[in-house]
Amino acid sequence: MARQASSQPTEVELQILRILWADGPSIARHIHESLQEFKRTTYSTTVKMLSVMLEKGLLKRDDGVRPQVYRPAAPQQRTQKRMLGELIEKVYDGSAATMMLHALSSKQASPEELAEIRKLLDEMEGTK
Repeated sequence: MARQASSQPTEVELQILRILWADGPSIARHIHESLQEFKRTTYSTTVKMLSVMLEKGLLKRDDGVRPQVYRPAAPQQRTQKRMLGELIEKVYDGSAATMMLHALSSKQASPEELAEIRKLLDEMEGTK
């Protein structure tokens, strides 16, 4: 039985999304050239990846222009939140607190990041 395709982006697909989030809607040639800094692929492989991403619902394509223009199906923040929510459910049994404790203990946060976290916690508690 064939394995069901994941809606989650692969590492290379995430890189393509990062290119589009940073540069805006782009043609396949631009995406391919930008992707070369991250992963060497042929142009036909890049076009195939774009096709798979369209099928997954990660991209949208404007077929009314030539060359066709690709853009992310969702803004970066929405995609990140969706992926994080799925990670929390799958890996941390739905516990955002456990995920945060693991994240903060596995990598040193900068003073600025810690201040931002404190501010968010204060806002959530309604103390400031």
